[in-house]
Amino acid sequence: MITILAYRFSAFGDVAMTVPVVTEFLEQNPDVQIVFVTRKNFSDLFEGVPNLIFKGVNIDDYKGVFGLRKLAKELITEFKPDYVADLHDVIRTKILNRIFRRKDYPVAVINKGKDEKEHLTDIWNLEKTPLKKTTERYADVFRDLGFSVELSHQYRTVSLQKNGIGFAPFAQHEGKMLPLEKSFELAKYLSKKYRIYFFGGGKHEVETLDNWVSQIPNAENVAGKLSLKEELSKIARLEIMISMDSANMHLASLVGTRCISVWGSTHPHAGFLGYGQSENDVVHIKDLTCRPCSVFGDKKCYRGDWACLHEINIQQVIDKIEYR
Repeated sequence: MITILAYRFSAFGDVAMTVPVVTEFLEQNPDVQIVFVTRKNFSDLFEGVPNLIFKGVNIDDYKGVFGLRKLAKELITEFKPDYVADLHDVIRTKILNRIFRRKDYPVAVINKGKDEKEHLTDIWNLEKTPLKKTTERYADVFRDLGFSVELSHQYRTVSLQKNGIGFAPFAQHEGKMLPLEKSFELAKYLSKKYRIYFFGGGKHEVETLDNWVSQIPNAENVAGKLSLKEELSKIARLEIMISMDSANMHLASLVGTRCISVWGSTHPHAGFLGYGQSENDVVHIKDLTCRPCSVFGDKKCYRGDWACLHEINIQQVIDKIEYR
């Protein structure tokens, strides 16, 4: 059995996007096993993946060059890998890569397409063309190691019993989030026909959603109440998930649930649409020439009005649900 050591330490949504890639890679390469090194609390993402060994680490225990040398030594001793796949390409993994190369391990590194993304997010660039999907960038790392993999770009339905709509109205950055008053009105409207389940995390989000539930009949707040495993199970049983360009979109892909995704300053052209999700289920303002101005939604709006989000009408989301 050939052993590939693969690592990606953050962020949650990006790690989730590796799951369908390693799943299909391992199915197509039955003589290979992958040791996937990431944060301990991501373990439920990888449950059931064939020939995958999950290695959860507390990365803060391995600070600096000496700490990363210690981590590399532990991984070599425990797993005796044949190849190394860096799916992250940050300073921490660059140091790890150097350590492994010095020990003559073949190392392949993701090409994140930084220059292409910089050009895509240049607000004066009016020729916006789709870049390579992030999942294909992950697959390229294994191809660079000499293996073959053809991605299906189809998600797999986990549960055939589906009802209710999940709604995750929050995102890490303002540039990714529909104004909360719009999200509230959307949930209120949809609750007339569907059971609504709110998703989120953190004290502020939980409090906001509790407040919404007190005003919206036929709604339930599951934010902060479920483990990751339980959350995945819940999303699997939803008819539809509504999400910003955030982790819940990727969780929906992992369990085969259709996701209607809302995009503001970011854009699916950067390659981060949920695996197998349809471009037809993307809600955004198409004719704003300044979009996308950011890959991650972390930049301030140069116009100062967040038109990419404030101009979205909740009817755009409703139409995706009712007139598919």
